[in-house]
Amino acid sequence: MKRSELESHITEQYGAAPDHPFPGDGDSAVFRHSGNKKWFALIMRVRRKSLGLPGEGEACCVNLKCPPLMIGSLLSERGFLPAYHMNKQHWITALLGDCGAETIAAEDENLLAALDMSFALTAAKTKKAPKGSK
Repeated sequence: MKRSELESHITEQYGAAPDHPFPGDGDSAVFRHSGNKKWFALIMRVRRKSLGLPGEGEACCVNLKCPPLMIGSLLSERGFLPAYHMNKQHWITALLGDCGAETIAAEDENLLAALDMSFALTAAKTKKAPKGSK
């Protein structure tokens, strides 16, 4: 999946618009929940070398929050890497089909499943009613 396709999917599926919070970096886009403002996706361009990929230039990728127990299985799938510049126990990086990463990009099905997990994990928590109340 290309970056533009992922951004369109996020906007349509979750109603989130891209935010560009890093001064001087208009390319990186953060997608947040409207209520709690927590990030669920960070799309960026990263030097291939920084991701441990061969070759020169950059790769387009997205960081997603992930349950710690799922990290290992996602890392065994094509296009998933340890999180770039985030907590590697709770975040994962998926390569997008832009910037020369087409042949190693995450498969759309796996990417969208990881995106759904990230969105759910960062959603506002519902408060439990106190015991004895109805």
